[in-house]
Amino acid sequence: MIIDGKKIASDIRAEVAAEAAAMAARGTRPGLAVVLLGDHPASVSYVTAKERACAECGIASFPVRLPADTPQEALLAEIARLNADDRVDGILVQLPLPRGFDEQAVIRAIAPEKDVDGFHPVSLGRLLLGQDTFVPCTPAGIIELLRRSGVETAGRHAVVVGRSNIVGKPMALLLGRKGTDATVTLCHTATTNLADMTRQADILVVAAGHPGTVGAGMVKPGAVVIDVGVNRIPDATRKSGFRLVGDVDYAAVEPVASLITPVPGGVGPMTIAMLLKNTLRAAALRRA
Repeated sequence: MIIDGKKIASDIRAEVAAEAAAMAARGTRPGLAVVLLGDHPASVSYVTAKERACAECGIASFPVRLPADTPQEALLAEIARLNADDRVDGILVQLPLPRGFDEQAVIRAIAPEKDVDGFHPVSLGRLLLGQDTFVPCTPAGIIELLRRSGVETAGRHAVVVGRSNIVGKPMALLLGRKGTDATVTLCHTATTNLADMTRQADILVVAAGHPGTVGAGMVKPGAVVIDVGVNRIPDATRKSGFRLVGDVDYAAVEPVASLITPVPGGVGPMTIAMLLKNTLRAAALRRA
């Protein structure tokens, strides 16, 4: 069975829209500021989609566009301005930043109460401690996919491939925390015999950043497979000249898995849905 991320994300967005409308009726409109440096096509596409989603859900959007050669001090000053703007409940700086920026310094500059991306050290520290916090949107979206698809996680063996701060590490924490209760193995580029690890997984989350990382022989029959990868590969049959594939060999793994996410249409839509949900939560906390 295919996990329809588009449908689940649409359900979440409808829930967010209803809550945002209720807040607006009480005189409060949630607001999200999205900061984009430069004009990288993928980043522009992501930011445009986020701003469109805000409009559809009744969340005010405060776009900030800066040239790629903006000095870091100017970017930090812009973030400080947004921190002080009471209309702005959430701040997102689109990553990756152009070369020359200290990405961690930029993330630290965002007020923790407006860190709807969940990347601030305060947010990640609270996640590690099992405290209530803003959770990075992609891992949070995967948990929602599993929950709304009826996947039992307690006592299951979950294997995460990839150890990034954006997906892999927080994903492992979320799967292993109380309430989710999976037993977690975290794999990465230094893992030997990766296939031996992935074949043990009841739930396999692949966020390696490389197409074809996981094939059919690496998946236990009946496993739930979550493919986080989004990779462009050349395809002369497409008008764009490329097509999107995940980190999993979908055609080979789909017959083996009990549930699997497609690319596109799986995890991707959930990331924006959870960003909207985090923004709504930030507004509720700040304006309570």
